[in-house]
Amino acid sequence: FPADRTTEIGQLISSYLGREKNLEDHTIHLLFSANRWEHVPMMKEKLHQGVTVVVDRYAFSGVAFTSAKGNFCLDWCKQPDVGLPKPDLILFLQLNPEAAAERGNFGHERYETSSFQEKVLQSFYCLMEDKTLNWKMVDASKSIEDLHREIKAIAKETMQEVQNKPLGELWK
Repeated sequence: FPADRTTEIGQLISSYLGREKNLEDHTIHLLFSANRWEHVPMMKEKLHQGVTVVVDRYAFSGVAFTSAKGNFCLDWCKQPDVGLPKPDLILFLQLNPEAAAERGNFGHERYETSSFQEKVLQSFYCLMEDKTLNWKMVDASKSIEDLHREIKAIAKETMQEVQNKPLGELWK
């Protein structure tokens, strides 16, 4: 997320991330959450049709980034996303900030500084303490092929485990 930068909310977020527009920190956090909520009807429809939904940078990313700013607690950051569809699996692709900075396009968006990314990482570690969620940490420094194989195996196993389970609600 932002999943769709063509919606009005998505466009606001995109202009903020690209440093074209400044928004107050509470406002941008709530806009990211609103962008997720915009997609809930479609996500639920797909899930009820038996389609596996893969989401990049879901609520956890928003909570980690906002709480890393220092003047926000995790609990406040979670509140706007309470009730979103609960993921069956959360893959955390672990890569140290130095290696991430060496990848293409790093530094083009607002939050892409090594010092801030380190704070975000600490926030993610706090989120991973929630044992009601299925977090799996994957070493992202591997080759793309090895990373693909590992993620595919974890995803297949999870899909088999949750096949007949009802859709949960996040942080409820």
